Amino acid sequence: PCVFSTAAQQRSTGDECGPEDPDEPKHPLSDCALEHKAIKLEEQVRDLTERYRKALADSENVRRRTQKFVEDAKLFGIQSFCRDLVEVADILEKTAESAAEETEPSNPNPTLKKIYEGLSLIEAKLQSVFAKHGLQKMNPVGGKYDPYDHEIVCHVPAEGMQPGTIALVTQDGYKLHGRTIRHALVGVAVESQ
Repeated sequence: PCVFSTAAQQRSTGDECGPEDPDEPKHPLSDCALEHKAIKLEEQVRDLTERYRKALADSENVRRRTQKFVEDAKLFGIQSFCRDLVEVADILEKTAESAAEETEPSNPNPTLKKIYEGLSLIEAKLQSVFAKHGLQKMNPVGGKYDPYDHEIVCHVPAEGMQPGTIALVTQDGYKLHGRTIRHALVGVAVESQ
């Protein structure tokens, strides 16, 4: 059996630090035992290195996920506010359309005309603020129906349009940085029967 001797054991037995015969090994371990110990230590080193690499990879993944979560929170933190503001934009757009209908050449009311111009300016400014913050109105007319962006409210006969294309929009949809925050309510063209 292999016996390890420590410095304390050597001192208690009266051995000095150096071997008495320079050709004789200090420890009575055989070459086989040393090789076995070296193999065992190498396996431990490989195991610990692999665990270390996995731990590094896991911590890097956690860091990336956390960073992505923070970036998404910055981008989409205003999502509910945008949904509410989009409803105000709808009301403003409908009011401007009504004012435009009332300001016909047959009825030259200067006050109504100024109100319409003011509403148009407010609407343009609101859309520029939307664009500045990544909120975009969808314009799906003539495009293909996409269930992630559109909600079908009616079917219309396909006159001059391919079936499955969007023929009309009853309510505008909006996207915030490419993510749909409100589906567009659309009418889809179908084959006439």
